[in-house]
Amino acid sequence: MIEYDTDEQRMVLKFVYYGPALSGKTTNLLRLHDLLSKEGRGELMVLDTQDDRTIFFDLLPFFLVAPSGLKIKVKVYTVPGQVQHDATRKAVLQRADGVAFIADSRRSEAKNNAESFGNLERNLSIVGIDVDRLPLVIQYNKRDLPDITPEEEIRRVWGPTGFPVLLSSALKGWGVVETFRALAERAYDTLDRRYGFAGTHGLTRESFAERLVRRAG
Repeated sequence: MIEYDTDEQRMVLKFVYYGPALSGKTTNLLRLHDLLSKEGRGELMVLDTQDDRTIFFDLLPFFLVAPSGLKIKVKVYTVPGQVQHDATRKAVLQRADGVAFIADSRRSEAKNNAESFGNLERNLSIVGIDVDRLPLVIQYNKRDLPDITPEEEIRRVWGPTGFPVLLSSALKGWGVVETFRALAERAYDTLDRRYGFAGTHGLTRESFAERLVRRAG
């Protein structure tokens, strides 16, 4: 699904934050936008929907330029979590190059997390994306709250999937950049297999991730 113009040596990647309503998708992007350097991000845009909103921004408003001259831009989106906005979720997932699934750590939200992940799998299939090939990371947010699912239980459930699992409190700002970095690294692995990023474009996994997550000073 990667948008790649070989003549113009230009690539645009799309990352999507997905998860149940009120799990912290919007807070993650707001924090990420705040934590990254101003030179490394564009303006935050908000698309309001009834009872929810979709937000997005260009992570690299100009381009990350690889040693080969390839210009890379990354766009980051959230999807609305409310059940009635499933059509919007499908539309945002179109041509996604990576997904961060944001789960709510509270025990009371376990069913909603499972239903939302099932919805993600169904919608990926509908828009023609193979979940087994898609760069995907799992974030358990709201770790600062009481009565949360223990870490060992989370890792026991998700360990067999092979998806990276990160813990976060987006409200307090920790685990946010780490989640995005993990997603960028997974995306790089896909790009390297498909386009030979290291050999052809001279861009290593570490340099790609480092340049995407430059923090504000």
